[in-house]
Amino acid sequence: MSYINADSILETIDMIRVHHLDIRTVTLALSLRDCCDPDVKVVGEKIYNKITHYAKNLVSMANEIEEEYSIPIINKRISVTPISLVGESCKEYDYVHLAKVLDKAAQEVGVNFVGGFGALVEKGCTKGDIALIESIPEALKQTERICSSVNVASSKAGINMDAVLKMGKTIKKAAELTSDRDGIGAAKLVCFCNVPGDNPFMAGAFHGYGEPECALNIGVSGPGVVRAAIESLPEGTNFSEMANKIKQIAFKITSTGELVGREMAQRMNLPFGIIDLSLAPTPEIGDSVAGIFQAMGLEHAGAHGTTAALAMLNDAVKKGGIMASSHVGGLSGAFIPVSEDAGMIDAATRGCLTFDKLEAMTSVCSVGLDMIAIPGDTSADTISGIIADEMAIGMINKKTTAVRVIPAPNKKVGDKVVFGGLLGEAPIMPINTLSSSKFVQRGGRIPAPIHSLNN
Repeated sequence: MSYINADSILETIDMIRVHHLDIRTVTLALSLRDCCDPDVKVVGEKIYNKITHYAKNLVSMANEIEEEYSIPIINKRISVTPISLVGESCKEYDYVHLAKVLDKAAQEVGVNFVGGFGALVEKGCTKGDIALIESIPEALKQTERICSSVNVASSKAGINMDAVLKMGKTIKKAAELTSDRDGIGAAKLVCFCNVPGDNPFMAGAFHGYGEPECALNIGVSGPGVVRAAIESLPEGTNFSEMANKIKQIAFKITSTGELVGREMAQRMNLPFGIIDLSLAPTPEIGDSVAGIFQAMGLEHAGAHGTTAALAMLNDAVKKGGIMASSHVGGLSGAFIPVSEDAGMIDAATRGCLTFDKLEAMTSVCSVGLDMIAIPGDTSADTISGIIADEMAIGMINKKTTAVRVIPAPNKKVGDKVVFGGLLGEAPIMPINTLSSSKFVQRGGRIPAPIHSLNN
């Protein structure tokens, strides 16, 4: 005999109303492979028509579900096939034109971001890949809703250091071309190792080559819920008991997200894709991954023990989520973006959290060096060195990791950048100023580790 547990209902209500549980994003993932054509204008028309056809009801349906279930749905987004693959069919490359088309389509259907203006170059670049990478800064300057990602490394292929060198320059230029907005172009650009093709979160979302024609992917979030759960535990609770509590909460968060996602997919007559159960923070007070560390007993994010706390958190979230759904995907873990997390912003501002400590933490988290503002005079080669280090962590550990740094134009340590909204704000963090130039300019490919031969 089944029954409704009143305590569970009240707990879920508190999770939503008090502790910031929400559906962080519903992302329509859409293949554009059938939009190829020798004429870039025709490609643009096909892309615009396909997006506006499939996504015409995305926002209204999300609003309807939100009202019906009383669960906030914060973002409505679209991810597409890496545009380097689509635009490469053209006789003449004009990726900036395609970026504008994507931006126009996004505006028409009312979504806040489109992901997929990117390339997969972990083993090498085609002519189309190079043309797209070189177009990224101008494309991000001329659009509002476009996000770009480039996968430059994998555990199977190694690290494409030619692409890493090029991306250092690209990030630098993207920031410079948007200097009037604190370099926001770089905030919408990310380099990946082992990128997943079903990630619904920006800026790294795209529709992978092995994915279906379309799918609805869901990203949930609830760092405030996890923190409240930990704080409810009795004094002296050990880590085993704490991990079990986190798993229980992750199960409930994932179940809520899958309920919403499947219902919305059914109403839109779309396949349900995956649920990404990442703990994605916001600048709102109480919605912070750094706050979870404090609830665990650390004075602040960055204290010795932070990496261990993050490792346990990430693992428990994944274990709890996988028991609630057979379609967990994307990144699924804990995000540590500096500018998008009130606690991380505070820790970085106070000097509790250093760049090197953040790099150490990426060895156990789900994303990497994320939304970190660095001095505007940082060289492109130094940025490439930062990327290379982070790609090595992902490659060796067979995990997804990434770099999204903002070399803030005309800003130095002690200043800050302000983007507003979910992108938040961040202090300019000091970085190592020793030169990486001779190293990163060697080019070629850092070979994959021996475990790449597992097959």
